[in-house]
Amino acid sequence: MKKTKKQAVRFEKDSMGTVKVPKNALYGAQTQRAVDNFPISGLTMPRAFIRALALIKAAAAKTNADLKLLNPSLAKKIIIVAKKIAKGEYDSAFPIDVFQTGSATSSNMNMNEVIAHLIKTPKVHPNDHVNMSQSSNDVIPTTLHVSCCLQIHETLIPALKHLEKTILMRSKSLARVVKTGRTHLMDAMPLTFGQELSGWATQIHHHLDRLQSTLKRLYLLPIGGTAVGTGINAHPQFGKKVARELAKQLKMPFVPHPNYFAGLSAQDSVVELSGQLRVIAVSLMKISNDLRLMNSGPLSGLGEIALPNLQPGSSIMPGKVNPVIPEAVCMIAAQVMGNDTTIGIAGASGSFQLNTMLPLIGYTVLNSIHILANGMNALANKAIHGFTVNESHIAAQLSQNPILVTALNPIIGYQKGAEIAKKAYKEHRAIKTIAAEMTTLSAKELDRLLDPKTLTQGGIEKSGG
Repeated sequence: MKKTKKQAVRFEKDSMGTVKVPKNALYGAQTQRAVDNFPISGLTMPRAFIRALALIKAAAAKTNADLKLLNPSLAKKIIIVAKKIAKGEYDSAFPIDVFQTGSATSSNMNMNEVIAHLIKTPKVHPNDHVNMSQSSNDVIPTTLHVSCCLQIHETLIPALKHLEKTILMRSKSLARVVKTGRTHLMDAMPLTFGQELSGWATQIHHHLDRLQSTLKRLYLLPIGGTAVGTGINAHPQFGKKVARELAKQLKMPFVPHPNYFAGLSAQDSVVELSGQLRVIAVSLMKISNDLRLMNSGPLSGLGEIALPNLQPGSSIMPGKVNPVIPEAVCMIAAQVMGNDTTIGIAGASGSFQLNTMLPLIGYTVLNSIHILANGMNALANKAIHGFTVNESHIAAQLSQNPILVTALNPIIGYQKGAEIAKKAYKEHRAIKTIAAEMTTLSAKELDRLLDPKTLTQGGIEKSGG
């Protein structure tokens, strides 16, 4: 039997004693303890979280140097290494599971240890220098806010704007195509494709407004509150200066949280953001299901549109093609709705001066932002941009729609209209033909009153006679 080669190790010390650490690992004892203690899911903190945490360490080092608390040369080294980490050069050095200590102290110390190790001098200490003026209890909530703001600005808002622009483009190009409206999935009065898609575009635009409102509270950073919100072991100007430095570096209006006790103990702003993400998911599921239904068939369904053919739809039925992008987006929406429930429970799990589900909140909200942004880009580029409209089929459906008789209500009354509609349904005949037989309206008047294009413009019609 072949022997397993032993991994080379080194020994690292922390306040609890000595720990074996892989020889080439960039982290130290506290990270290794977390790796050993939490072999739970194999999920690690997202890249966006690691990036934001590293940027905060760089801003903290500069601030401590400016306040003459940290040697400027050492601060410069911390900043250089932290910015390299932020760019993704050492992602493999952050192996800790999402399901760890609820304050994410393990992740904070992981960052402190990696930065200290990369500087390669015994004069730098993870706690005394890299973590100077900080606590996991204020650093991690700050990381949640900064990482969310970065992802909102860099991925989510661009995806929303792209989707809105794509929908508006199609709405404009299909402004003259009249189709049967549907309520309760049943035939209703007509509208244009452009009008239908304008509803989608407005849904998406409102999300941009909602996010801007929430961002105002995400820009409030609790850094400087340290352990419980009192700012123990931090210079009174530390939080303000770190927020100012992050604002300068990231070009976002970060400011100190007006109440550190709220900033540390509650995660209401991130919970609020999750709620906004849930609303986006709800809209995307509605739009995707509309597309799926419009595309259904092509022979026995609605068959109003044909989505782009992207891949074979069946392993047994040749030629079958499915609406794969809307289906994927519906699954994304379901995941985000579930994530919101998780974040709500986690947000309610604060006790006194600290929330103890911070890693779960961070992982889950960043996951929601990530998949929503990617899903919206796919929906815009691979479904909405390229679908074609079966205009002849739509026109044939519309001409047989007895609900058009609604336009005659002001002239003949609801009761007579219902009689005409029921007869048209029963005999499978055109509404104009039945209306001509059952009213005194002329063929010319009926053509005018029941013109589908005119009916999409609303208002009350009157008889010309």
